[in-house]
Amino acid sequence: MGNFKFTNAPLAGVLIIEPKAFADERGFFMEYYHREAFAQNGLNEIFIQDNHSRSAKGTVRGLHYQLPPHQMGKLVKVVKGKIFDVGVDLRKSSPTFGKWYGEVLDDENKKMLYFPPGFAHGFLALSDAAEVIYKCTALYAPASDRGILWNDPAIGINWPLDQVAKALVSDKDGKNPQLRDAEVF
Repeated sequence: MGNFKFTNAPLAGVLIIEPKAFADERGFFMEYYHREAFAQNGLNEIFIQDNHSRSAKGTVRGLHYQLPPHQMGKLVKVVKGKIFDVGVDLRKSSPTFGKWYGEVLDDENKKMLYFPPGFAHGFLALSDAAEVIYKCTALYAPASDRGILWNDPAIGINWPLDQVAKALVSDKDGKNPQLRDAEVF
């Protein structure tokens, strides 16, 4: 069960997870989830839904979250390409409420991020195409689905937009409210 390195990010509950890849001339093999190894490192969540997205360079997805009782933790991994992955703490009782953490995830560094329930999540695709998979601790619940504006100046996410020609944002995500006007918990 020692095939992972777990590091606490600066925001409580956020983990940087680095799986060990076993490589040879054929390619590589690695685990990206092992329930017992994760539990031994304090991550006891039960994942009940897996998602897979493909995004063109410059695509911003997010910042998405769900209201209670459907709040969702996410374990995020890039299968192909490169992204800048971000989570924003929406837990009003947290000393880091409104703060963000981001990390470059790609198919070479194989890093993963875990954002616990209570975080909004989003990413920027930095490669021509980026395929992202993520395990979720709750099912998608349309009535609880919410978002925060990806470029809210009050949050101040330092998106690496210099690496893309322009940001491609869905109409829905482009109309998300700023944090000050969002429903949080």
